[in-house]
Amino acid sequence: MELIRLADVYKTYHLGEIDVSVLKGVSMTIGRGELVALMGASGSGKSTLMNILGCLDRPTTGQYWLDGQEVSRLSRDQRALLRNQKIGFVFQNFNLLARTSALENVMMPLSYGTRVSYREGKERAEALLERVGLKERMDHQPSQMSGGQQQRVAIARSLINRPPILFADEPTGNLDSQTSREILEMFQQLNAEEGITIALVTHDSNVAAHAHRAIRMRDGRIEDGAFGVDHVEDQIQAATAVGS
Repeated sequence: MELIRLADVYKTYHLGEIDVSVLKGVSMTIGRGELVALMGASGSGKSTLMNILGCLDRPTTGQYWLDGQEVSRLSRDQRALLRNQKIGFVFQNFNLLARTSALENVMMPLSYGTRVSYREGKERAEALLERVGLKERMDHQPSQMSGGQQQRVAIARSLINRPPILFADEPTGNLDSQTSREILEMFQQLNAEEGITIALVTHDSNVAAHAHRAIRMRDGRIEDGAFGVDHVEDQIQAATAVGS
């Protein structure tokens, strides 16, 4: 079952009198419960595509459905609400609040319009920090933790609103190889055990190897892996229904 569908998406930025076309007719799907890698070299358009998928930006033309809702024409405030409800983000630089405990960092997204009591939010955050192996680090600030521990806090924070999809943008870019493997294995566990749909944005084939499918971009277009098994099965069923 599809969670994400893009149809003929273009993104053009207007820089003074110059138009820069970054996405050039992107169509793709991500199925519910998939773990995919969005790959491409610098300048391929993968970061712009992630911004659109994550409702941080919207396409110039084309359509985007997220969990059955067409979102490409939503206002900035509407996209912000949707992000808070349905999307979690993990970034290369962790983006934690420096003078704030791990527990408070994880709880932070709940302050943006989420109707959850402080007690429930604290219980959620504690459970997530325990889930990522930081039960003994809840009161520690980022400066008191290693890079891998900080990324675990960031993963717990991304899950606090129980989103159906998680976007991880170069999540191991600032980590050593052993810690990178541990973080990627955690994504695999979250996908397998919790059913969370995960998109890893990366240029690294070693990171992509942990995904079920790689979507490869070049020069603003998808050159391989745009559609998963669910999409193919839907197409076959549709063709069968028409022929019957």
